[in-house]
Amino acid sequence: MTPDEYCQDRAAASGSSFYYSFLFLEPRRRQAITALYAFCREVDDVVDECPDAAVARTKLDWWRGEVAALYVGRPSHPVTKALAGSLKEFHLPQEQLLEIIDGMEMDLDQVRYADFKALHLYCYRVASVVGLLAAEIFGYRERQTLKYAHDLGLAFQLTNIIRDVGEDARRGRIYLPQDELARFGVAEVDLVDARYSDSFRELMEFQVERAQATYRQAFAQLPATDRKAQRAGLVMAAIYRATLDEIVRDKFRVLDQRISLPPLRKLWLAGRTWFLA
Repeated sequence: MTPDEYCQDRAAASGSSFYYSFLFLEPRRRQAITALYAFCREVDDVVDECPDAAVARTKLDWWRGEVAALYVGRPSHPVTKALAGSLKEFHLPQEQLLEIIDGMEMDLDQVRYADFKALHLYCYRVASVVGLLAAEIFGYRERQTLKYAHDLGLAFQLTNIIRDVGEDARRGRIYLPQDELARFGVAEVDLVDARYSDSFRELMEFQVERAQATYRQAFAQLPATDRKAQRAGLVMAAIYRATLDEIVRDKFRVLDQRISLPPLRKLWLAGRTWFLA
C-alpha cells in the first residue's frame, strides 16, 4: 500500500463529511487535502483510543518529531510521506501542523471550559487551523479568504460539539461552556445520563444559533473571486448545516444517539453544492 492509498483508506473508512467534499477536487489538491485529513485522524485517534494519558502524550510527542522530520525531508509514516509532496506546492506551515497536535493534547489536560472564550482556543487549534491549511490547498487570491477559512473551521467544530454532546460527556469531556450550562439550568449528570428537558432544548437552541451565526459570518467573508476555488469548503458547510437541521428536526436528541446524514444524501449535497457554487 502506498502512502497515498493509506490516506485514502483512512478518509474513506471514516465516512466523514470531509471525504465527500474532496471528491470533485482536481487530483493534486485532492491528494493533499486527503493527506492532511489523514494526519488529523491519526493524531485525534491517539487521544480518543489510548486510555493511558501518559502513553497518549508519548505518542503525540512522537508525532511532533515526525512533523519535524517531514520538514527536513525525512518522513517515516505513510501520512507524512503523503504530505511531503504537498509541501513543495502548497504553503503548509510546520507550526500549524504542530498546533493541531497541541489542540488534541488539550483533551488530555482539560475536559471542562468555563466559558466560550476558554473554549475558543481549543476550537482554533483543532478546527480553525485545519481550515487555514485547507484554504492553502484549495487556493485563494484574497487574504480575506483566510478569515473565512478560520471562521468556517470554528463553525464545523461547534457543529461537532452539538452533535457529539452525549458521546463526549460519557467519555468525561464536556465542551459546552460551564457558564452556559448554569445559565440554562442543565447539570452535567443530565448530559451523561441522557436526561432530556425543556432546559436542555433551550441550551441546544442557543448552541445551534451560535453555530449558524458563525457559518453566516464565514460566508460573508469569502470574496467572490475565491468562491470557486473554495468550493470544497462550501460542500463541507452544506453537509454540516444539513446535519444541524436534522438535529433541530429531531428535537436535539443528541444525548443518546449520533445524528448523521446517510451517504447518498451527503453525496447529493456535495454534487449539488459543487456545481452551483
